[in-house]
Formats: sequence, structure tokens, C-alpha cells
Amino acid sequence: MPNIDHSVEEFNQAIETNMPREKQSLFKKIITVIMALLILVLGIILGYRYAIGALPVKISLGFLDKIGFSQQREDFARLVQSSEQNAPVSMDVFWEVWQIVERDYIDPSKIDYNKMIDGAIQGMVWGLEDPYTAYLSPADNEKAGEDLAGSFYGVGIELGYVDGVIGVIAPLAGSPAEKAGVKAGDMILQVNDVAANLNEETSGWTLDEAVQKIRGPKGTKVSLTLRQPAESENREVEIVRDEIIVESVVLDFITQGDKSVAHLKLSRFGDRTQGEWDGAVTKILEKWHKNEIQGLIFDLRNNPGGYLDASISIASDFIKSGTIVSQKSKYSQKAYSSSGRAKLEQVPTVILVNKGSASSSEIVAAALRDDKGIKLIGEQTFGKGTIQDRRELSNGGGLHVTIGRWLTPKGDWINDNGLAVDIEVAQDYETEADEVLDRAIQEF
Repeated sequence: MPNIDHSVEEFNQAIETNMPREKQSLFKKIITVIMALLILVLGIILGYRYAIGALPVKISLGFLDKIGFSQQREDFARLVQSSEQNAPVSMDVFWEVWQIVERDYIDPSKIDYNKMIDGAIQGMVWGLEDPYTAYLSPADNEKAGEDLAGSFYGVGIELGYVDGVIGVIAPLAGSPAEKAGVKAGDMILQVNDVAANLNEETSGWTLDEAVQKIRGPKGTKVSLTLRQPAESENREVEIVRDEIIVESVVLDFITQGDKSVAHLKLSRFGDRTQGEWDGAVTKILEKWHKNEIQGLIFDLRNNPGGYLDASISIASDFIKSGTIVSQKSKYSQKAYSSSGRAKLEQVPTVILVNKGSASSSEIVAAALRDDKGIKLIGEQTFGKGTIQDRRELSNGGGLHVTIGRWLTPKGDWINDNGLAVDIEVAQDYETEADEVLDRAIQEF
């Protein structure tokens, strides 16, 4: 077991010896921040594994401002001692590399201490071998917040990993990407942005890098080389970036023959979702009470998820009582129950899903299937069975960290497997017809 206090003393001496005096104060402050983050990330390493999923409400890390550096060192040593592996942890090589770069790197103008710290933090999180637990720089964290909170400039793709490659979880409804023909499940193999002098394969990229390089100013163009996992040929799409308005809810009423139904499309569980949802539910109930519709088609296709509390609230409009979802975390297990609103409890409903339905949309689909026996129509869902918490850091950055697994009301964990459908209907993207929607109407 390393002597943490001794290592820190040696490092402080090294700072005074090798670094100009005017940089020492700033540098020590930076190191204080990284040690605090080390404590946090090591705690995660010891308990959490694979991640991404529904996002609970943001949680602040204000407690880091209330403890001193000496306390952080004690906590760091305690965490190392409590490791199940009991592996020795040494920061010696980290400081060794830092000092070599500081002393010997050929171009001092390129040494940016803040970028070096960001890189070190990203490396720590990368060590979890979990692509969905990620440190976000202040700029990237701001972009991540835009996805759920409002609008941004880009192409409108929910990114994730498809067969280990940067890929499309789902194109956002009405986005430039959707209009250009980007599909759920597409692997993004290469990105070409002439204006940004970028033409790179995505191999080795993190999700953060992909977001940064695919987004851009309004009116600029980006070309993506795509391929579906089951296909052998690549295809290229050129997309003109635009303002992306994250519209959560779209409601229309469909009549085919003697059947009339409400078609409620929910594209994500974001900041605006609840208000939009409540308005749509009011319109559905007006039609239902007048006997103008026979039921509801709840469309969760290409819904990549979002906030956990939004999924619980929406499921509560169908379920009077009982468990919506259970969260199994490192130290406890918690069941989230229906709020009891059940406004749509009496309205016959079917749910549309596909491989772009993930996380929060899977929570809702599983709850309605398990509790009410509502049929799932379409294709097997994505299978994102873990929960991420988005935490704000003192530098304006963020940490997306896995805090638990979610289980269906029947106790199933669907990670990597997804939800099987009751009626399988594959969408033919070569036609304008919506075969899945047409099949759903037949249920009424």
C-alpha cells in the first residue's frame, strides 16, 4: 500500500523545483480539483459497472466544496484500502509523465494545463470500460443539456454504440438527419466536414468526440458514411445542419375505414415533455368521451429515453397503482410506484416500439405490458437497462455516471436483450407506408 501523504509531499517538492513560481499556485489548485475527482471516480470504480439509461433530475456535487484537501487525501487512501482487489495504487507514473512533458516537450506553447487535466479525468473514466459513463468538458456538458432542455444546432441524432461502433440510437423526429435518411441502428463509420477540415473514420472516437464533430453551425454541411449491421454496403448521406427543436409529443387522429384512433408519438422524455403530454392527453380524452375514437396507439419508436421521473409520470397516466420500475443501486433497491392519476386507464391502448426504443421508453413499455397486458407491436427494443445520473461539476463540466440498474415490474433486467414484442412487424424503409402503424390500427 503506497504512502499517500509521502507521495503528496514529494510531488509538492517537485512542483517547487520544476515549475515557475507564478504557475505553482494555479497548478496546486488544479491538482486539488483532480484529487477530488479521483475520490469520486474511484468510488464509482469499486461499485458500478455498465451504464446508460434514464436520466434522473440533475444532482449537484456541492459537497466537494465543503471538504479540505487533507480530508480528500484521507478519503482517497481509505478508498484504496477498501478495494476488493487490494491492488496497489500509485500516482508516481502520472507525476513522472507530467514532469517530463512540462520539462521536455518541444513546443511549450501547446502545453495547456486545463486540457491536460481534462484528459487525465477522461482517462480515469475511460478506465471503467463503460462508454456511457463519461466526463464532459464545460462545452460538451452545455451541449448535453441542450439535448433535453431546448434547441441546438446540429443534425438531430441520438448517438450511442451499435455493435461496438459509434452509431445511431435514433434520429430525432423531423430532424435534418431523419430527412436525409439516417436510420435507427446505423453505424457511423466516417465523418466528413469540408468546412471544418475534417475527414475521419470514427474508430476509437468517444461519444463526446462524435457529438463535437458532428454538430456545427446552422447551414453548414456534414457527410456521414453509414451502414446497417445486417448490410454489407456503406451509404453516404449529406446533411445540412439546422436548429434542432426537441419536440417531445406529436398527436394526430387517424381514420381508416370504420376505425378511428389517436396516434400519440413520444420522441423523448425531456424538459418539455410533461407539459406537452398533458395537453395531448386532454385532447385524447375529449375524443374518447365523445366516442369519436376507439383507442390509442402509443408510439415509442425511435425514442432514445430521457428523464426517469418523466417516464414514471407518463406511465402513471395508464396505471392506477403498483410499481412502475425498480432501481437497483450499489447500496439499495427502490421501487417507484404510480402516482395514481390513471387518466388513460380506460382507453384501449397498444404500444409501438423498435430497436430505437431505449431506456425510459422501455421502462414505460415494460410497465404497461406487465401491469395491463398492453401489446407491444413492431420490433424488439434496444435493451438499455441501466440508469445514468448527470452531475454538474464546479468547472462547468459534467459527469454522466451509472448509478444503478432498472428492473421491470416483474423483476426482469433487459440490458442488451431489450423487450420482445407481442406482434412483430418490420418497417420497410423503402416505402412511404407505415406498416407497423397500419397493423396496430387492426387491433381496434
